[in-house]
Amino acid sequence: MTIAEVAREYDVSADTLRYYERIGLIPAVGRNRSGIRDYKEEDCRWVEFTKCMRSAGIPIEALIEYVTLFQQGPKTRAARKQILIEQRDQLLAKMNDIQKSLDRLNEKIENYDANMAKTEAMLMMRKEH
Repeated sequence: MTIAEVAREYDVSADTLRYYERIGLIPAVGRNRSGIRDYKEEDCRWVEFTKCMRSAGIPIEALIEYVTLFQQGPKTRAARKQILIEQRDQLLAKMNDIQKSLDRLNEKIENYDANMAKTEAMLMMRKEH
């Protein structure tokens, strides 16, 4: 596949794909005889993996480390798994924080009318004095 086809398929820009390759976020993509990137199935799996991990908020640095370790072979399997575990734990912590914020916001919404009536009544009292 060409870079334009991959960009369309995965809804990322060609510039983003070049950037990901340049910084080592996805392994180097092979080229055809004309020197144009020729994405194979494995390359596309890396693009999909990267897009998924980035949308989950995984930092680029962690993904670069993961790809670098992957390229070193099976001996790095435990280290790669540890990166994923650490990122999962960080994501779970973020989800917990977001849930707390959502719960607080829902509480504010549920009590909004009653609280606004009290606030308005207090303001009216101050205005009268």
